[in-house]
Amino acid sequence: MGEVIAKMNASHKPKVKICGLRRPEDIAYINEVRPDFAGFICFPKSFRYVDPDTLRQLKAKLADGIKAVGVFVNEEIEVIVQLAAEGSIDMIQLHGQEDETYIARLRGRTDKPLIKAFRIETAEDIKDANASSADYILLDHGAGGTGEAFDWSLLEDVDRPYFLAGGLNPENVQEAIARAGKHLFALDVSSGVETAKKKDREKIGRFMQTVQNL
Repeated sequence: MGEVIAKMNASHKPKVKICGLRRPEDIAYINEVRPDFAGFICFPKSFRYVDPDTLRQLKAKLADGIKAVGVFVNEEIEVIVQLAAEGSIDMIQLHGQEDETYIARLRGRTDKPLIKAFRIETAEDIKDANASSADYILLDHGAGGTGEAFDWSLLEDVDRPYFLAGGLNPENVQEAIARAGKHLFALDVSSGVETAKKKDREKIGRFMQTVQNL
């Protein structure tokens, strides 16, 4: 595995998204290590949910250069458009059953980049993801985020830039990158850098250091 990683040049180094941020401490942690994206769960049924006011406050504390990604599940388009228009989010992640009609309607209301999440279990799921009109696709073990990895051998058939999610942590991120292929755009981690359901400064630091040292 070390030899595989060593052969990866800088152009293959993926970006990083730390997701599920909900406390001022979380923002302080990521501002130290500067991931590319900060994910905020805008889905009320999640324990990581942040309401619009909290989202605005946390976004204001983000270091320059870190893009705020709002994560939505079958949300009313007007809600997303409002958060995008006021600058609370820089990118939009759709993590529900949003179809191509929904994506087209959303594109008609905002020019923020769109990420569409797909639950990956079979090669057919990869085909569906490849065909999405979203700017980026996110491949996960479960559409709601399970903290588990899917069969990474399926990544061989991905033919476009994608975010890899599901079960990533400081211990396995090297292997994930080595197996992800040339189209890997970014790594998306949440529970893998938590302890007792709260973001862990030390785990975040180790995750980022592993990626940055490639």
